[in-house]
Amino acid sequence: MAIVLGIESTAHTFGIGIVKNGKILANIKKTYTTETGGIIPSEAAKHHKENKEKIYFDALANAGIVEKDIDAISFSQGPGLSPCLLEGIRFAKELSEKLKKPLVPVNHCIAHLEIGKLTNAEDPVMLYTSGANTQIIAYSSGKYRIFGETLDLGVGNFIDTFARLLGAGFPGGPVIQKLAEGKRSYIELPYVVKGMDISLSGILTNLQQKFNSKKYSKEDLCYSMQETVFAMLVETAERALAHTGKRELLLGGGVACNSRLQEMCRIMCDERGAKLFVPPREVLVDNGAMIAFLGEIMFQKGIKFSGKEIENLDIKPRQRTDEVEVEWK
Repeated sequence: MAIVLGIESTAHTFGIGIVKNGKILANIKKTYTTETGGIIPSEAAKHHKENKEKIYFDALANAGIVEKDIDAISFSQGPGLSPCLLEGIRFAKELSEKLKKPLVPVNHCIAHLEIGKLTNAEDPVMLYTSGANTQIIAYSSGKYRIFGETLDLGVGNFIDTFARLLGAGFPGGPVIQKLAEGKRSYIELPYVVKGMDISLSGILTNLQQKFNSKKYSKEDLCYSMQETVFAMLVETAERALAHTGKRELLLGGGVACNSRLQEMCRIMCDERGAKLFVPPREVLVDNGAMIAFLGEIMFQKGIKFSGKEIENLDIKPRQRTDEVEVEWK
């Protein structure tokens, strides 16, 4: 058994997770937010730098361990915002040097998928919906393959941009969901599915035009946006299930916290005899526990960097899910 610490710092959240034998001992995080406007990468990185020490020691206390108990340190290598990723890797290297422990670089997107094992999903298609990332992923022939993705905006960034238009701060998803609840009227919006992929930029432009016309209420626009975009996501996820022959759908990423998206996925899965798996909210959103969880799996398979090897480790802001050789399966 090993105790692995994980550092998450890809975007708005700085998190520290601690995992032992697949069990989460601690999952402490702090998220950069704004009252108006979106995420500013340099400000988010500053937020991470100011909060990392407290989060680290809070996680140790929460786990009931001391520094010398840690066997390895894992960190989000990518994809993500460069200034934020840099804060994470710097802290990982500081801890590695201080504690004389190896480092395990982890792909953020795959960590979202691997933490889904907590739900007992065995071989799922994953609908991964976060800020910059929108992908349909499944494991095949030694890699996590992307069967479909956004051609432009990630669904989380799309929702946050629309929320800013309405005057909300960051994150905008909870605001949008609240406005969409209740009895609403559907307003027709563009529906853009291209094979297994989706496109959101044209829908955003259309929403802006409708909002500026002052002919439609915020509530109806939010409702219509959710119904349209989530239907697109569900359609592509269902197509991936049909294509791969898999019978499990796993949700991941912060947008998957949305109850309406979960409901639409559940209806689709019920209709085709598939099972839906939704991890707890604390591991759906960005968090350190998922980095530690995958880090432990990789560490147990001998994937680690020590000594001089650590000097060559760098961030990978644009690393794709399907670039990673899955050597631990």
